[in-house]
Amino acid sequence: MAYSGRYKVKNSSKYTGDPNNVIYRSMWEKYCMMYFDKDPNVKSWSSEEVVIPYWYEVDRKYHRYYMDFLVQWRDGKTSLVEVKPHKDTMPPKGDKRTKRYISEGLTYIKNQNKWNAAAEYCKDRKWHFEIWTEIELQSMGIMPKTLKPLKKMKPYRRKKTK
Repeated sequence: MAYSGRYKVKNSSKYTGDPNNVIYRSMWEKYCMMYFDKDPNVKSWSSEEVVIPYWYEVDRKYHRYYMDFLVQWRDGKTSLVEVKPHKDTMPPKGDKRTKRYISEGLTYIKNQNKWNAAAEYCKDRKWHFEIWTEIELQSMGIMPKTLKPLKKMKPYRRKKTK
């Protein structure tokens, strides 16, 4: 289930765009917004303000790619940041004849098409294109470490009464 909502920008002077209409589409994006909002190294940031056309090789049509974040850093660096689960950055695994494999394969191809277009877009502008997964978010301290899964419990069995 996706976690989405409206983000209330705390430092509106840093946000380029409409600070009253900032939408996050995952908890990871919300953590990034909170990070950009309060980090003194961030000069300005925006969410889904940059739109990049890309060619999707499956349907052979152009589509629009809304970048998650445009970040301008105090050191002069500009980054386009995409936030994705690590599994979406890897080719699918498993039985190739399942619906799941085909669906994951199409998602992987679409992501590759988007990211190649974004990398070219950034190269033309001397910007940096970055993909942040849960691994990067945790190592950067943007997102808390995930909780360990609970141990599997033994099934409850009623004691027999005599």
